[in-house]
Amino acid sequence: MSLSRTAALIWLCAAPAVAEPLTVEIVTARAETDVRVYSLTGEVRARDRLSAAFPLSGRIVEVMVDAGARVAKGAVLARMDSVQQEQALRAAEAGLSTAAADHRQAIEDLERQEALLTRGATTRASRDSTEDALSVAEGALAQARAELDRARTALDDTLLLAPEEATVTRRMVEVGQVVGAAQPVMELALGTRFDAVFDVPEVLMTVGATPALIGLNRIDRPGERFEGHIYEISPVVDPQTGTVAVTVAVDDPPAGLDYGEAVRGTAEVVGKARVVLPHNAMSATAEGPAIWTVDPATMAVALRQVRIERFETGRIILAEGIEEGTLVVARGAQLLYPGRIVQAAEVVQ
Repeated sequence: MSLSRTAALIWLCAAPAVAEPLTVEIVTARAETDVRVYSLTGEVRARDRLSAAFPLSGRIVEVMVDAGARVAKGAVLARMDSVQQEQALRAAEAGLSTAAADHRQAIEDLERQEALLTRGATTRASRDSTEDALSVAEGALAQARAELDRARTALDDTLLLAPEEATVTRRMVEVGQVVGAAQPVMELALGTRFDAVFDVPEVLMTVGATPALIGLNRIDRPGERFEGHIYEISPVVDPQTGTVAVTVAVDDPPAGLDYGEAVRGTAEVVGKARVVLPHNAMSATAEGPAIWTVDPATMAVALRQVRIERFETGRIILAEGIEEGTLVVARGAQLLYPGRIVQAAEVVQ
């Protein structure tokens, strides 16, 4: 074999083989409006609520209603032991009778003294003394009337009355229990307006703008949808649960909706457009998440660092790193290295 042929064979054996293009799935990065749907379970409550309480302390002897009862204005909700108040009322009535009699007697004494003074049968000092006694009797009569009014009010206060038509949502006392003045005895729902209260995790309060409408449905009737709007957001975070109380005003309550009923609230939060890729496009380097991109001119791949917004089932949402229209390797990304030539098995637009 000649030297030139030997050299040619050595060169052929040493020359690297040209790798065949690797068949992979290639997708085109598309930006989609970032829509996130959140659902939480809450409780229906009355918009206008009142804690009913006795204005004085005492022992409960009767409770007329229980939770869920509808009561009319002025209906008796509970009754307190009234023995002391009844005794005080009888004493006040007796005191008023005595004061009224003393007042009449003082008037008659003054009239008699004035008649005697006209005939010269008494002195001016005696007449003036009688007039002073009448003034004292008038004061005593006014005081007796005030004490009677106070005794009547105290007796009336042993009855807890509904301030207006309402629904009893909570009963907080039992017969025989001693309660203090202004201690809540019952919780009443006034009017017909409903709210739905949700305990929202603190992190969800930072995901975007407050949604205008909240979709609602009863737990036992998922197909019956109605709507509400956010009425109030608590300014504090519950230190035990890490949640924020969000109150949703029910705009169109369905028939039969009741206080304490469980409802599910659903909100859509719309953000700016984000690039969405299939989950199998995910790769990584020592610096963090990365995506294999394809140069459409040479079909060579390159690894590009990205920042992940969040993961969802079957896909990843990118915050930055890939522009819309970029060719990206999906299935088969684990077989790549920088500069590898690829060909598309399927192009997903």
